[in-house]
Amino acid sequence: MKLPGTMPSERPQSLSTLPKSRLIVTVVGVLLGLLLAALDQTIVATALPRVVSDLGGFDRFAWVFTAYMLASTAGLPIAGKLSDIYGRKPLYLTGIAIFIAGSILSGTSQTMMQLIIFRGIQGLGAAVIMANAFAVVGDIFPPAERGKWMGVFGAVFGIASIVGPLTGGYIADNLSWRWVFYVNLPVGLVAALVLLVAMPHLRDRSVKRKIDFTGAATLVTAVVSLLLALTWAGNTYPWVSPQAAGLLALSAVMLVVFMFVEKRAAEPVLPPALFASRIFNVAMGVTFLTGIGMFGAIIFLPLFIQAVIGASATSSGAVLTPMMFSVVLGSAVSGQIISRTGHYRFLGVTGVILMTLGLYLFSRMGEGTSYGTVVRNMVVMGIGLGATFPTYIISVQNAFPHRMLGIVTSSVQFFRMTGGTFGAAIMGSLLATRMATHMARAVAQAIESGALAPETAAAMSDSAMSSRGMEALN
Repeated sequence: MKLPGTMPSERPQSLSTLPKSRLIVTVVGVLLGLLLAALDQTIVATALPRVVSDLGGFDRFAWVFTAYMLASTAGLPIAGKLSDIYGRKPLYLTGIAIFIAGSILSGTSQTMMQLIIFRGIQGLGAAVIMANAFAVVGDIFPPAERGKWMGVFGAVFGIASIVGPLTGGYIADNLSWRWVFYVNLPVGLVAALVLLVAMPHLRDRSVKRKIDFTGAATLVTAVVSLLLALTWAGNTYPWVSPQAAGLLALSAVMLVVFMFVEKRAAEPVLPPALFASRIFNVAMGVTFLTGIGMFGAIIFLPLFIQAVIGASATSSGAVLTPMMFSVVLGSAVSGQIISRTGHYRFLGVTGVILMTLGLYLFSRMGEGTSYGTVVRNMVVMGIGLGATFPTYIISVQNAFPHRMLGIVTSSVQFFRMTGGTFGAAIMGSLLATRMATHMARAVAQAIESGALAPETAAAMSDSAMSSRGMEALN
């Protein structure tokens, strides 16, 4: 099968030299693969109650998300480095194949433990897909055109955040929950077929084909230990518990070992030279912080809207729709501006300022806040967040040679997801602590005023302790 504008003898030296028709088809295939990974982060959530009622294992409910998150985050920098060594096409197709295999296995799960393991396989596939998708933009388009396309690619995540929960809810209500995973098959197969036909296999010959297995092992150990500690601390275990402290200590030791190994590796997974760049350090720091704000808003805004304001969304996907539409808008507009002007520093600063303003507005909300005010704050936050998506990826892509494109691009996503995990853990711990403090004060005042009997308060305390015990098991 041959696309228009190609000849059997053609040996393109780069993706940017492909005929326009073939470029368009390649971009469509890459976007389909990215949509596949992005949708799965949101589509599963609304179907999980049906999954639990069928498979049982409510005590392992959270691990359906955690396994996917651990695998996808830890795999990002390694997948990015491998794509620099072996080329984008084989890695992208491998990522889609792993993701499809994980989807099939997840759909056939008979126990919750099986589902958790298979979700981890999905996460590995998603890591390979996400690490390569944004790097392909750098392969295909020159710096002057990357902005508008990076904005389109970034908008895919916003669209997935809107469509995913609605689709998952519809499938759970009208079909078997297993179709939440089986629906990935046609999309993945079409994406793989398109890329197989349209995308040439190219790789930078200057990069040594040598894998740093020791560096990869120590990095994965450090990242998984850190993410497990952040996931469990303040929820399953106290922050000062041996489990949480031990994982944090293990992560710190493995990080030191990783840095020692990388300085001596012939082809390091995460080259130390990256951190000698001011642009790289600033971009990683900002994406880490934006990850904290983004995941914090996604996780805790629905709780505020439904528990404090008392507004009930018609579906789980409706609560965050204003913010996600704003993310899509901010990402697309900022990408166009970068492509037309060639400047991204102003947009990077503006995006962070708007995000910070949005977070400040969120911090001022209380029980008297109207839903309209919440929507306004979400729009401010979303536009700022969307503006940062293409800006910092383009900045690091332009700061390093093409042979390092995969690793620098995947690093942006790696730091964003790590920041998100860190933010979710810290904010969740603060929420639990403040709630316990305010509840204790309210109960004491009620007892003192005679509105609540001491016996009733004691019963409430016992019930609360039981609930926290169940949460710890979960």
